[in-house]
Amino acid sequence: MMDVIIVDDEAAGRRTLREYCEAEHDLRVVGEFGDGTAALAAVRLQKPQLLFLDIQMDPLNGIDLARALEPSQLPSLVFVTAYDTYALEAFEVCAVDYLLKPFDQERFRKTLARVRPRHLSSGADERQTLLAGLLAQLERGARGAGEEKPRLLAELGGHLHVLDATQVEMIEADRNYVVIRVGKDNYHARSTLQQAEMALRSQPMLRISRSCLVNLNYVKEVNRTLRGDFILVLAGGATVTSSEGFRAKVKEYLSTLRISS
Repeated sequence: MMDVIIVDDEAAGRRTLREYCEAEHDLRVVGEFGDGTAALAAVRLQKPQLLFLDIQMDPLNGIDLARALEPSQLPSLVFVTAYDTYALEAFEVCAVDYLLKPFDQERFRKTLARVRPRHLSSGADERQTLLAGLLAQLERGARGAGEEKPRLLAELGGHLHVLDATQVEMIEADRNYVVIRVGKDNYHARSTLQQAEMALRSQPMLRISRSCLVNLNYVKEVNRTLRGDFILVLAGGATVTSSEGFRAKVKEYLSTLRISS
């Protein structure tokens, strides 16, 4: 029997992992946490054999939590991530298990099929070596990502696609997902709008409402509603309207485009 701790800042993510764990005869969930700080204290106290760690958390993310554990306390790790192509490559290179959101029970069980034999055969030293290799690969990838065009991983038609951030026209929040507009196609990714905004910080993204970000490079036409809100027409044909609370930001942007004598 493996004791499990789940760490994810989204309640839906914790619920999915808990339900999948409860369906397995040899897993016992002994803790769930929505923030890394509380989770770190619990891992040190309870010493689980298996840890599911979300990467994108504040203020202590999954990578930093794993780094803070003593080698002798390090359990088998499964990192959970919504996207970051270079991170996925690092996991594969270092043979550390990961789950890419959104995942189903079949994908979860494939991960367990790799975790179980490794848990029985590996010791703390080997797990620490794997983690050290992963962290080094992630740091190299992060440096490279700053020099290259950032990319996003998103789903369309049941397949995962790597998207060039420069091609993203718009992103809208949709419950626990975001909808990424590229041309006439709508991709989906498990993320928050804030995380997506950070991933696209290399692009001139403007928030025009609480749930919508627009890449200003793709705004081709601007109209007004009777209330004074702005209607933006994008290159791919999508039409979006600013909300009252963000009207001033759109107006400020448009003022920078005026030709003055």
